[in-house]
Amino acid sequence: MDDSATQRPPAPGGGRPVGHVLGIPVHANASMLLLAALVTVVYGNYAQAELGLGQPWAYLVGLGFVVCLLGSVLLHELGHALIARRHGIGVRRITLELLSGWTEMDRDAPTPRVDALVSLAGPAVSLLLGGVATGAALALPEDTVPGQIAFQLAVSNVLVAVFNVLPGLPLDGGRALRAGLWALFKDRNRATVVAGWAGRVIAFSTAVVVLLLFQLGILTLFGMVFVLLVTLTLWHGAGQSIRLGRMTGRFPLIDLGELARPLLSVPAGTPLGEAQRRRAEDPRPDVVLAVADSAGSLTALVDPVAAERVPVDRRPWVSVDSVSRSRDALTTLPVGLTGEQVVRALQAHPGAQYLVTAGEDVIGVLRVADVAAVLEPRRAQRT
Repeated sequence: MDDSATQRPPAPGGGRPVGHVLGIPVHANASMLLLAALVTVVYGNYAQAELGLGQPWAYLVGLGFVVCLLGSVLLHELGHALIARRHGIGVRRITLELLSGWTEMDRDAPTPRVDALVSLAGPAVSLLLGGVATGAALALPEDTVPGQIAFQLAVSNVLVAVFNVLPGLPLDGGRALRAGLWALFKDRNRATVVAGWAGRVIAFSTAVVVLLLFQLGILTLFGMVFVLLVTLTLWHGAGQSIRLGRMTGRFPLIDLGELARPLLSVPAGTPLGEAQRRRAEDPRPDVVLAVADSAGSLTALVDPVAAERVPVDRRPWVSVDSVSRSRDALTTLPVGLTGEQVVRALQAHPGAQYLVTAGEDVIGVLRVADVAAVLEPRRAQRT
């Protein structure tokens, strides 16, 4: 249940819709099916060996345990979601995996206090579920199916609650740590980077302890591999948090007026070779070719990738119109947008080129690669 309350942009393959709970869309990640099948088989074999159940009942019990786990994950995420809504933060959706999930919100928490409350709500729900399941396990006979499922749910929910409050991103405890550092530093982005490095320390330390336990014979090979996969996910999530903190700290450096590349308009029907010759002679750097109608109004932008695909010997005979994208198909960005607004617009309307406007006039073209170079200059230098 890492990074449970984080805001994530919707991504293809991020889950299929399965319904709504309290008005919140719930999605399920397709990758969880393999893990669900694995847990069903493992727990089914356990039910056969320890409880004496035959097939197919043992595997039906395993499937029931999987359903209970998913219910626990959903309640954990609802804890985040309902506290977020209570503080005026919209919830876009909840995405479930078998042993984890996340809650996608429409904006970040406005204050460190709200950030901490939203972050800790999920582990609080898991701890409550663990307490209820513990009570049920104590009340039910140990060698029965209900007693065993209650015991396993008690253990899993308590472990989830304890693991999630560890102080390192992307865990919920890492978000709480970030909230505290945010209040201390008065800088959310710096706090995110520090909490991300704390997450990497936790991931590395956990991997070392797991390997040691395996060497001592305390942990099985299956248990070691499983926990190492969890720590690898944690390490990756911490790295993403560090990257995000650094990038958002550079949002103020995004200035559309400075990043917009100048336009060179050529009449419709101009041969591609001639248009490229004019661009090569233009003294301005990074000029973008555009197509204009007879009145001089911009109608399209030349797609540089499509233009490069045209063989050189064919370019004198190919019109720029055939390798251009219509102005109507391009997203327009007003020059006065803040850096954060620009990034959100690019996320909402993915593309390679955007028209930058001042009122009714097009003053230039923004390329997404130029924004990426501002946000991650080190990566841009390597490429």
